[in-house]
Amino acid sequence: MNIGISLPLPAYHVDIAFMARKAEALGFESIWCAEHPIIPVHSTSRFPGSEDGVIPESYSHFIDPFVALARASGATTTLKLGTGIVLVPEHNPLLLAKEIATLDLFSGGRFLFGIGAGWLREETQIMGGDFDHRWTQTREAILAMKELWTRPEAEFHGKYYNFPPVKSYPKPAQKPHPPIFVGGNSRPAIRRAARYGQSWHAFRVRAEELPPLLKNLRDQIQAEGRPAEACGFSVRYGVRVVGPRGDTARRDPEEPGRVFVGTAAQVAEQLKPIVDLGPTHAIFDCRTGSYPELLETMERLAGEVWPKLEGRTA
Repeated sequence: MNIGISLPLPAYHVDIAFMARKAEALGFESIWCAEHPIIPVHSTSRFPGSEDGVIPESYSHFIDPFVALARASGATTTLKLGTGIVLVPEHNPLLLAKEIATLDLFSGGRFLFGIGAGWLREETQIMGGDFDHRWTQTREAILAMKELWTRPEAEFHGKYYNFPPVKSYPKPAQKPHPPIFVGGNSRPAIRRAARYGQSWHAFRVRAEELPPLLKNLRDQIQAEGRPAEACGFSVRYGVRVVGPRGDTARRDPEEPGRVFVGTAAQVAEQLKPIVDLGPTHAIFDCRTGSYPELLETMERLAGEVWPKLEGRTA
């Protein structure tokens, strides 16, 4: 299993190049950047990452993931670069395919394409997406991008995207294309991951809730006629690791089961039921602490927590 670290919110006060080099030196496999271009002032949508459903104020402070990951790419040599996640219906697939191919080529094939269809209706609609059919739109966009990435001349004719034969270069360094991590905790998201993804990406799903979802994933992969290894699963959680005398009191919104807080031994114990399920990637973010706390968490996660867990490959 590989471990990744996510850029904090807000990330514009962070030296991304320094953080990326540090992650690489510590043995992290990847660095990730999420996306929300905008957050509507007035919304009735529930935030899926907490029990109360309130959208955190920090969510209006996301940076552009491709600019951030390009910065990280230029400062590192082996660190992989993940979008966790890109809201596909909010992009033109011809432009998105170009951005991804360019970043993958310039980084030497290090891009990991984490995707989602979005949960914030008002944002999707403002950005021009069809919220009620966002997964259908996402699937069309992915199919269109695969054509652009793999064919000398590509064309696509669908409900949402329709273009005649075009040439689009460069092609991604990874063949046939960068791996697709399909985000979303719902069964429809799992079905889509089984259909065209290389990983189902679970966001802060409690350990006890994962087994039935993983069974559903395996069943769906089999129903699609794909080999079992064609689509794995990855997880993302919040984390804050402190020293023996550090502050282990939970802060809002560090919910048990969704955010792991404590000393290295305590966090390792909280993580073990998830690690035992065999995810290919575990991605962590530290969003309630300061930048020094983030750096401490990175150091302790890689140097103290992970060695306590079996199967460490980071």
